[in-house]
Amino acid sequence: MQKNALMVQGGWQGHEPAQSVERFAPFLREQGFDVTISDTLDSYLDKDLMDSLSLIVPVWTMGEITDAQFEGLRDAVAAGVGLAGWHGGMCDAFRANTNYQFLTGGQWVAHPGDIFRYRVDITGMEDPITEGLESFEVESEQYYMHVDPSNRVLATTTFDGTVNSWIAGTVMPVVWTRTWDQGRVFFSSLGHVASDFDVPETRILVERGLLWASR
Repeated sequence: MQKNALMVQGGWQGHEPAQSVERFAPFLREQGFDVTISDTLDSYLDKDLMDSLSLIVPVWTMGEITDAQFEGLRDAVAAGVGLAGWHGGMCDAFRANTNYQFLTGGQWVAHPGDIFRYRVDITGMEDPITEGLESFEVESEQYYMHVDPSNRVLATTTFDGTVNSWIAGTVMPVVWTRTWDQGRVFFSSLGHVASDFDVPETRILVERGLLWASR
């Protein structure tokens, strides 16, 4: 059976949406996916396209989504299409749409200290996405997020309070999975720019998450 993936890129360009898509489109093709790369949210209005998909990868920071566009996305996931993404391209999109945040399981609110080195801890929970991986360090934005408590958290980071002392010791989810009706949802807060995926663990988590979410 042919597997079809839709990658929708756009929004704020500081997250290098096109460059980041090109880090993972070849991987999906190698895994047997027919990959469509779109630069319009109107793709979510194409019901024939949405019904044909195994996986949707949103790479669209901020911006606005119409009710009809969101409903096309939501209905596809509810019917079993996987949703998987990273960083602001998935969980800092469409800030005014709380229904989108309910779907994805979280929303960015801050990255105290901007770019610096921090640790990502694998929770130790048995899961094919994190199997064989150990805690690792990245130099990037450390996302502080509002997170759905129903998420299945696979990796976390701990804020040391260097910038905001009152959040010292706060443990924040970095990688999670969840379900939405019949669909699987994967998110990693890593991946501020395309070069962040040069860190093997950062790339592997997304690759495995894409495959896990896909129907």
